[in-house]
Amino acid sequence: MAIRWDSVLVRDLARELDIELVGSRLRAIRLDARTRDVVLFFREKTLLWRLHPERSGIWMRDCVEPQPGDPRIRAQVRNVKSIADERILVVELRSNRARGGPWALVIELLGNRMNAIMTEGSERTIKHILRTQGGSRNLRVGQAWSPPKSTGRLWVDGIASESDWQDLLAPVPPTERQRELLSNVAWTSRLNADACLAGDSLSSGLETWRLLANSDHELGAVLLETDHGLQPYPGPLPGVSSRSSESLLAAIAECSNLVSGAPDATLLMGPELLERLEDAIAHVERRIVQLTAQLDNREDPSQLRGRGDIILARYLEISPGSSSAQVHDFEGNIVELELDPKLKPHENASKYYDRASRSERAAQRLPGLIESAHADMVVLQTLLKRAQDGTARVDQIHAALPASPARQRRGSQSPTEPYRTFVSSGGLEIRVGRGARHNDDLTFRHSAPNDIWLHARHSAGAHVILRWRGPGAPPERDLQEAASLAALHSKARTSDTVPVDWTLRKYVRKPRGSAAGSVVPDRVRTLFVTPDPELVERHAIDHRSLNEVRPKGSV
Repeated sequence: MAIRWDSVLVRDLARELDIELVGSRLRAIRLDARTRDVVLFFREKTLLWRLHPERSGIWMRDCVEPQPGDPRIRAQVRNVKSIADERILVVELRSNRARGGPWALVIELLGNRMNAIMTEGSERTIKHILRTQGGSRNLRVGQAWSPPKSTGRLWVDGIASESDWQDLLAPVPPTERQRELLSNVAWTSRLNADACLAGDSLSSGLETWRLLANSDHELGAVLLETDHGLQPYPGPLPGVSSRSSESLLAAIAECSNLVSGAPDATLLMGPELLERLEDAIAHVERRIVQLTAQLDNREDPSQLRGRGDIILARYLEISPGSSSAQVHDFEGNIVELELDPKLKPHENASKYYDRASRSERAAQRLPGLIESAHADMVVLQTLLKRAQDGTARVDQIHAALPASPARQRRGSQSPTEPYRTFVSSGGLEIRVGRGARHNDDLTFRHSAPNDIWLHARHSAGAHVILRWRGPGAPPERDLQEAASLAALHSKARTSDTVPVDWTLRKYVRKPRGSAAGSVVPDRVRTLFVTPDPELVERHAIDHRSLNEVRPKGSV
């Protein structure tokens, strides 16, 4: 159930927060319209307030570092107070700067119009706002904030005589008295109205109301057991079962956790992380479309291979340098063949055979890649929904997200590391140098002596490091994948077979005065691999969490 807020609950909560927060130094604040979260980053603690009508709650946690996009506000909490008979709480801040302030954070707990407004100055000029919705009020940045129009209910000061109470309620039929209370008596709500009418006489209800309306009475925090579920409240109510709680903050947190999950992970979840998650979903969607199109538009390998056979059988009928030829197939039908005029007949036949082989490999590879992409989509969409609900963990999102390659492409800054990272099928980290000037850095500054060093033989290309601590050689499959990446990131990438040299990194030396990326390896062994472009997609760290897949024994 959602927590129901009334003026009594807000007033006593403000009193608790005042004791808890006065003097605390604020570093940053987050108003996240996506999740409707308000996060206050203090030096000593962090406060999260979720202003979602179905999942509202407040949690106090240990200090959490703000995200880069969180606005910095250097201020100190002066007090926390509420507006009488309103569901509005105000955190007043004293600015640490010579200029600016005083600041105030206004929390409005008005049913489905919950909101947070950051104001500055004595005029309460709006500087930041969570949601522009304010009912009939005009809430805009740059305009002065003002509370909702007063309801004008009676006895806001908590003082009502016996005769006043009797004069108001006695003439009203019992079935209409709750409506009369809610319309005309301050501090009443649907949470406490029945309690204010309970008992053998109207006088007993008056005593209950006085306890609730008078802020000097501390009744002790409880969790009410209502028909709608647990409800935090500043004290027990006649006729309602309840159990005590150490504080309102504890009661609210307990009740909130039952419906929205623990908030610890969401404290770190800034808007940028959700944007990255949405970008990742869009990327996977595009990938599914591309892979599906490749599968649907794949050439028929038997037809391609048959055309190669026809070329070899009818090569005498094909004029040299022709871009096409019409010849008879083996059934006597005329077929038209597309040819490369620069190639000899047997070379054109080989080209058809290569296309047939690629089509067959695609038929084997693409369904698995599409299935994997769909699985990634399910994970990402589920995480997005849970993130929006406030139940996703930050580490789960980071594990599923790319290591920000899109941001590196869009931004002007160069990558911070001289290599790209991949993960082998066995969970070993593979580092691929980004270019000649980065190869030396990767080999001699970002590797360990017993790591495996790889490079395509007699071809310019990236240095590759397979991270390895175990004795002897690494597993054959992991080594083959690292070698294939070395081949893909060399000028021999278009060859059918590429020789790749490998050795322990400690056996690689750099001659004095040699060019960037130029090294001399010793004790070299050689693998012959076929470059597989899909390896980049399957094993890029963009799609896997290095910390989750890295096995024991690796660095």
